[in-house]
Amino acid sequence: MLLYDATHTSHTLAQTGIQRVVRSLLTVLPSFHEVVEPICYDHFLGAWRALEADEQAVLHPPPGPVAKRRGAQWSLQKRLSGRTRRLLGRIPPVLSGEALLCPELFSPVVAQNQPALFARVSGPRVAVFHDAIALKFPELTPAKTVARFPAYLRELLRFDGIAAISEDSATSLRDYWAWLGEHDVPPVQAIPLGLDEICHSMDDPSHPLEPATCVVLSVGSIEGRKNHLALLEACESLWREGQKFELHLIGMAQPATAGLALEKLRALQAAGRPLRYDGPQSEPALHAAYRECAFTVYPSLIEGFGLPVLESLAHGKPCVCSGRGALGESSHGGGCVALDSVDAASLAAALRRLLQNPAMRQELTAAARRRVFRTWRDYASDLTAWMRLLKRRGRPADRHS
Repeated sequence: MLLYDATHTSHTLAQTGIQRVVRSLLTVLPSFHEVVEPICYDHFLGAWRALEADEQAVLHPPPGPVAKRRGAQWSLQKRLSGRTRRLLGRIPPVLSGEALLCPELFSPVVAQNQPALFARVSGPRVAVFHDAIALKFPELTPAKTVARFPAYLRELLRFDGIAAISEDSATSLRDYWAWLGEHDVPPVQAIPLGLDEICHSMDDPSHPLEPATCVVLSVGSIEGRKNHLALLEACESLWREGQKFELHLIGMAQPATAGLALEKLRALQAAGRPLRYDGPQSEPALHAAYRECAFTVYPSLIEGFGLPVLESLAHGKPCVCSGRGALGESSHGGGCVALDSVDAASLAAALRRLLQNPAMRQELTAAARRRVFRTWRDYASDLTAWMRLLKRRGRPADRHS
């Protein structure tokens, strides 16, 4: 049995990058492992347990509205049930398995209770590592995440293996441990993420390659490191020049670091600029937005992977993005305008070139459609095959606790 820690994602309808990984991977894992048991640490119960039916349903939500915030929400019923069972001593049987996979950025409470779970797992204990953004750009990261991050990186040392989602993320983690002077570290393997298979069938004749209105789409949460302020300033300069296009933004706003971008967004809308912001959207709505745009722009300064870049290309839509770090890995292979800098001037220049040059857009579209993209099945296959090669590293409770 493979134990699958979905403590956070099973209690939120948010679809951030991490939540999309957790849900998409769980959908395909049963094809590669005989039994997959999603679990959570119930801090009201004070124990690890298998997910209940309603929590399982949250991991496979039907198309529809998505959450407006990232935090996990435990219902009053779950809180009372957990506390009551704890007081009455009705603790469920201790979970055990042949392997453990932790695909989330886990909380301090989860970390404190991992050693007890690790002791019940006979095979490899593996964590998915997404990025080191909180270390590299603390000024653009929520303060709580920055404060938590060093402890989290030390807690990863307990595992038997770390599956990083890009070479850039893998290098960042190895370098940090080396800087700490750690020598007894788990192997870190870069295993790139996959995409929804729906993205690979976009030759629908009902959706022309070039929409009547030139829509530039940007998908990503509104937060400091995503660099929307620079994008909005770039678009404002292009509108002043007389360029004709609509900017369409999709993504959840992160209150801690989105303030300046949201102020600029509202000011541009008040001025009558063709700017549409829809907030977080369901998967069907997201795919529809990709189909209906002319091209996309992903102004982010840094990513662990950059799913929206590859999703854009898989829909046959060119993407303007950074050519550095993990985004450089994703943009390599064609279909992107990869930039050395994603400041407002550089973004404006790249957008201007695409807006004024339909032939260039068509060339990039053709390049995007020639690419072959990994699916979530590919990711699950590579991940599980690597996990089977891992050796146990001893008693995790004795490591960095």
